[in-house]
Amino acid sequence: MTKARSIWMFRKIASIEGWSYLLLLFVAMPLKYWAGMSEIVPTVGMAHGWLFIAYMGALVVASSYGGLSMARVSWAILASLLPFGTFVHDPYLKREEQVVRRQGAV
Repeated sequence: MTKARSIWMFRKIASIEGWSYLLLLFVAMPLKYWAGMSEIVPTVGMAHGWLFIAYMGALVVASSYGGLSMARVSWAILASLLPFGTFVHDPYLKREEQVVRRQGAV
């Protein structure tokens, strides 16, 4: 896998994981507590859990093959814990991906 491709893959998985986190926090949980529809939380929660595992796996790949710095990896871990964090972190990753592409390490 190329450096740019591994960062690109991580960015895509991060986006999907971020949306699943928002869905869990702002749709499933309110439905559980305000509408008494608790059956949606296990489904959305499990999907988010699997996507979180994929996020961490893609982060390992991006840091190994993509050459992400430890600072960027630390920010990615922090971003995964905060609502909207993956979306705030994405422009920085996109910039790194573009730098790698420009350097010819595609």
